Amino acid sequence: MDLRQLRYFRAVAEEKQITKAANKLHMAQPPLSKQMKLMEEELNVRLFDRQGRVLELTKAGEILYQKAGHILSDFEDVLVEVRETSEGIRGPINIGANKSCFSFLSATLNRFQVNHPNVCYQLREGDTYLLEECIRNREIELAVVRKPLYSEEIDTLPLPSEPYVLVYPNTWELTSDDDEHIKFAQLKDIPLMLLHRIKGTGQFELIVEEFRAQGVEPNVICECPDAAMLLSLVSSGMGATIVPESTLSAFPFQHLKSYKLANTNITAKSVVIWHKDRYLTKASHQLIQTFKEQFFHEQPKILL
Repeated sequence: MDLRQLRYFRAVAEEKQITKAANKLHMAQPPLSKQMKLMEEELNVRLFDRQGRVLELTKAGEILYQKAGHILSDFEDVLVEVRETSEGIRGPINIGANKSCFSFLSATLNRFQVNHPNVCYQLREGDTYLLEECIRNREIELAVVRKPLYSEEIDTLPLPSEPYVLVYPNTWELTSDDDEHIKFAQLKDIPLMLLHRIKGTGQFELIVEEFRAQGVEPNVICECPDAAMLLSLVSSGMGATIVPESTLSAFPFQHLKSYKLANTNITAKSVVIWHKDRYLTKASHQLIQTFKEQFFHEQPKILL
């Protein structure tokens, strides 16, 4: 059995039909069928059960599918690492980011691009849960996300924490005793639209719990995982939102005003994350170093 056969097998398992898998692999159907038969003969087990026109994995097939995925991914890591012994920093870099902390990424990429103009990028947007999944599935190498995290397989570089701000339409007559801060009690009845992850807990729960700790029940009229969509709705006059301070500068919509939240210690915490047990390309290592230079004023280091 070789790597080529493992790739063929995983394609058949994912497409559930020989014909579809052959099309995906850009090969004829009979040679692919022959390879599946040879694998079953070599292993002396059935890898597929036929359910009408659909091929379903047997228990043995499920085990091979999972193990083959690890083998093929590890082999790709080996190829990248070997190539990089004789090459400089190269792309593409596959990166993810929450929109609510995109300003951290944009500032760093600007700096990185000046020093490494030949590197290209593939960006993925999503909430923290989704981007952790993307890292586990090797769809991206790095991501900039909001805490909390879920996986124990992740390494992190903490970024500076920041306050939350109330953002509201400039047509509202919302005043405070303090020119910069507003108390939770003053937000009791205003319609709020809050960030809420598609899966798991995060900023939504943090903010709602803080409201209740301050003796106020928030009037939440909308929940959304996309910070830019919420700011657009605020700009239209639909309601107010609470987002990390840098989010407001990353998406400068018109017709907005803001206050920091008074008498609270809650802060938005962001981290750069990557898989702790996988090979990171030179470009990704250098990008992590650039984050340190950008936000913690570390001296530049060039990876050889």
